[in-house]
Amino acid sequence: MSETTAKRPARIISIVNQKGGVGKTTTAVNLATALAAAGERVLLIDLDPQGNASTGLGISRQARTVTTYEVLSGEQQLATAIVPTAVPRLAVVPASVELAGAELELVDLERREYRLADALAGIALPYDHVLIDCPPSLGLLTLNALCASDAVLVPMQCEFYALEGLSHLVKTIDRVKRHLNPRLEIQGIVLTMFDKRNNLSEMVAADVRTHFGDKLYDTAIPRNVRISEAPSHGKPVLLYDFRCPGAQAYVHLASEVLKRERLIQAGSVEPDKSNVS
Repeated sequence: MSETTAKRPARIISIVNQKGGVGKTTTAVNLATALAAAGERVLLIDLDPQGNASTGLGISRQARTVTTYEVLSGEQQLATAIVPTAVPRLAVVPASVELAGAELELVDLERREYRLADALAGIALPYDHVLIDCPPSLGLLTLNALCASDAVLVPMQCEFYALEGLSHLVKTIDRVKRHLNPRLEIQGIVLTMFDKRNNLSEMVAADVRTHFGDKLYDTAIPRNVRISEAPSHGKPVLLYDFRCPGAQAYVHLASEVLKRERLIQAGSVEPDKSNVS
């Protein structure tokens, strides 16, 4: 790792889609793993009450003694919740089911939208990237992630109504940018469950590229049974079967993310001007 890379501040990227079942957590776990495999120091924050990202990285329920719930409630510092994983250079802040009640509990707290941002700002982060796996909703937990982030990565399933849902998400991101977090940008959109034999997948890709141009990553994550099997073994697909098409797709996605991030750091990327009506 170069000296310049080691000294840059951690880039915080939320992985967001209000629709469930689009490969959001799968993307969070495997992109984090692929970035770590590329030599980056990565922290994955599990902000979903289901805790699937924690499970997918082999963190047992018993090992989740301090979670994102305690961090958001202010009971614990973020540093006390960080757990190492079997992947070198990758750590996780796990989630617990108690996080499901945080939406209501946070409502009356001071700076309720900035609880995660304040927790992240309160410690020195020895990481190059912080990825946040958000719940499948646009509630207060996701709002905390957006207020803490520099950018948003959107996994999007290749289906008929996908662009409509993406339009709603983009409007939410724009509102957060205007009123709560002016640095927030869309880092990119990645198509998941892509089947090149299916005309619908190609049509969805064409529609997204028409509206978002180069915000759409060249890499698409294919439908792959090995990706689906990996979480049941508590492993990212890159550890479960590195040679399978799904694992290789996440390796390529990580390369694209790093390239885009370096362009942003160098000031070579124009501000986000994406618009969907």
